[in-house]
Amino acid sequence: TLLLPLVLLFIVLIFFTKIFLNIREPLFFTQQRYGKNDNLFTLYKFRTMHTGAENEGNTEVNDSRIYSFARVLREYRIDEFPQIFNILIGNMHLVGPRAEWFKLSDKYNNNINHYKLRHVVKPGITGWAQIVYPYGFNEEDAKQKLMYDLYYIKNWTVWLELEICFKTVLVILDKRGF
Repeated sequence: TLLLPLVLLFIVLIFFTKIFLNIREPLFFTQQRYGKNDNLFTLYKFRTMHTGAENEGNTEVNDSRIYSFARVLREYRIDEFPQIFNILIGNMHLVGPRAEWFKLSDKYNNNINHYKLRHVVKPGITGWAQIVYPYGFNEEDAKQKLMYDLYYIKNWTVWLELEICFKTVLVILDKRGF
């Protein structure tokens, strides 16, 4: 709830930026994702690409589908801020395995042993896999990230959670990812 005023500030800023740039698409991107026990929920993010862009494949480095003003939102992970609403609703935690789009999750579950185990806890905005492994592009990356997710689940402590939060800030300030 401490971040809620910041989220509201960005809602206003992004809303007026989109009006100024004559971008008439929704402010929020929503997508169905799996949560704890494979329960589907709607994930919220700031929309940084045109409507339907997710149907054209995963995001790539220097992706032309990203709005010019939104590059900085993605660089500093500001596009993730609306997930605070998912935490308040009870679908997510701040820290946990990353919530994956249900279509990709179904594919990974069929092709990666024990992938379903990551759904025994609520997903998080950040997690061990997000801070120790680069942005994932394919199934091989999903396998690697699963190892880190399972490590987090098995070795959870308050200290690990605090370490992940601290290192997430460092990742954001270092502007890793896109």
